[in-house]
Amino acid sequence: MPKLTALTVKNAKPGRHADGDGLYLLVKPSGAKTWLLRVQVDGRRRDIGLGTVDPSSRAAGKGEASPIVIPILQRKILTLAEARDKAAMLRVAAKSGLDPIAERDRERLKIPKFRDAAKAAHLALKSGWSEKGAATFIKSLENHAFKTIGDIRVDAITAADISNVLTPIWTTKADMARKVRQRIGTVLNFAHGKGWRLTEAPGRSVTVGLPRQPKGGHYQAMPYADVPAFVAGLVAQPATTGRSALLFQIYTAARPGEVRGARWGQVDLEKREWNRPASLMKGNDAAAHTVTLNDAAVALLRQMKGDATPKPDQLVFQGQRGGMLSDMTMNKVLRTAGQPHDAHGFRSSFRDWAAEKMPAIPDPVAEAALAHVVPDKVVRAYKRTTFIEMRRKLLNGWGSYICRAGTSANAPSNAG
Repeated sequence: MPKLTALTVKNAKPGRHADGDGLYLLVKPSGAKTWLLRVQVDGRRRDIGLGTVDPSSRAAGKGEASPIVIPILQRKILTLAEARDKAAMLRVAAKSGLDPIAERDRERLKIPKFRDAAKAAHLALKSGWSEKGAATFIKSLENHAFKTIGDIRVDAITAADISNVLTPIWTTKADMARKVRQRIGTVLNFAHGKGWRLTEAPGRSVTVGLPRQPKGGHYQAMPYADVPAFVAGLVAQPATTGRSALLFQIYTAARPGEVRGARWGQVDLEKREWNRPASLMKGNDAAAHTVTLNDAAVALLRQMKGDATPKPDQLVFQGQRGGMLSDMTMNKVLRTAGQPHDAHGFRSSFRDWAAEKMPAIPDPVAEAALAHVVPDKVVRAYKRTTFIEMRRKLLNGWGSYICRAGTSANAPSNAG
């Protein structure tokens, strides 16, 4: 039977006073009063502090209830009744094989929203990633996840929430969707390890209800015969950063991410080359790659640069506040133009054109122009000596073809 009453708590002298079932009132010589629970955990005695005694009149059953409902396990100032309730919960936890101290402190954790958990995971894990991998990790979540689940507490995110993130890009950007799903999983598993979440990331249930992705995840490419008219239409409009970046990507047959990451220090306008470091290329084992710049690409860069002398590490195509463009920027230009195609697909447009209109150029040259790995060792050796000039001829031909309506002479006058 409980031994304490509100009155005995109020008048208790220094010492330890038992209430029963392992609950004690501790009174220090100074008069400070605290609650303590003694339980057995895995055969060992554990003393668990519950909080201090509520000195208000509420301790004697008087006064009004707080307008804010605070869970018992989170309360640090307790009446006798509240101390008994908290002790009972922790005794149940101990009998269930749980760590009662961990359960007590779990409720005191400040559970972050997904946005903040993602930033914490990025900060903690990025030292083990490449610079490019670390940048794309957080950028992809900013672009595709934060709007939907950024403000949801990380412990409350369900498989359905993740599905809602993926639905808009699951079939249209299959590769990105898979990366976003994996990166959300990384954040949730990180949160689980921090004690912010009871479970790890959901598994197969995430994709239940999502349609089947296109086989191979290929990007939708514009037929090469339509590219000249599309380029002319872009050039005829006022220049913006997005339009300029998309034009440069088409001129060079580069990947959108490579264009977004291009810096002025990589560009040699006199040699008409864009020397891309390995960190900018696709894949962990990628090598540095030189792109030969045709007339259209050089004209665009010269007019963007103007009389300025940009710093070597300055992005060629800057987003807001000088940062990298979103990976959605160039596709947005296409959507604004009413085109269903994907920016990455212009590489396929170039490849089809090369195969059909430049038959004198060997296939491995076109593959090298796209920075694809050439599998044949003999061909790779040949590539080191003569492919650069053959690629220059190929990309010059591509530039002439897509600018045949005079677009080269009317390159955008600024980056917008």
